Amino acid sequence: MAITSWPSNERPREKLITRGAQALSDAELLAIFLRTGTSGKTAVDLARQVLVQFQDLRNLVNAGQQDFCRIKGLGMAKFVQIQAAIELGRRVLETTLHRGDVLSNPVQTRDYLTARLRAHAHEVFACLFLDNRHRVISFDEMFNGTIDGAHVYPREVVKRALAHNAAAVIFAHNHPSGVAEPSRADQALTRRLQDALALVEIRVLDHIIIGEGETVSFAETGLL
Repeated sequence: MAITSWPSNERPREKLITRGAQALSDAELLAIFLRTGTSGKTAVDLARQVLVQFQDLRNLVNAGQQDFCRIKGLGMAKFVQIQAAIELGRRVLETTLHRGDVLSNPVQTRDYLTARLRAHAHEVFACLFLDNRHRVISFDEMFNGTIDGAHVYPREVVKRALAHNAAAVIFAHNHPSGVAEPSRADQALTRRLQDALALVEIRVLDHIIIGEGETVSFAETGLL
């Protein structure tokens, strides 16, 4: 049965308009971008198949053109459209923090860091450098690793902080596994970085780990 034959309150587009985008499932949101299905399948059916194929939204976001277009009913046009929509969403979140903005909203900070780091398939360690009034100076992705970890060098972090004339810093890195729980290595690294930066009187305000749909703050959990 075509989506146009569904009750109006069950059609993804109408549902979004009347109840808001948050009311839609992942498959319904994806179906809006796919627009059409295949013979015997609605766009929602196709979206469900795509999500099953890629297991979750992150794998879909990171899928290359070849893997994406291998699924019947998908093609270059849909790949480009979805990638453009994803990038647009990232850029909207990235513009929530600019150089000179004062960090006064923890939720905004987490959303920004999540937008910058969550989609990476490998581990990335980044620093958000701040001045003495907690205004943003720069966001720097400093170290890249494999899916198991990144090599982080405290001396390089100190050098970059001094180059920015930073007074404080927030660390952030993603866990490609999707689990945001800090490891012992994460905690040990944070202590090493904190000790190194303390020698040049730069404060560490937080270390935020980005998982799949969750974040963990060292400051809030008492680890910092």
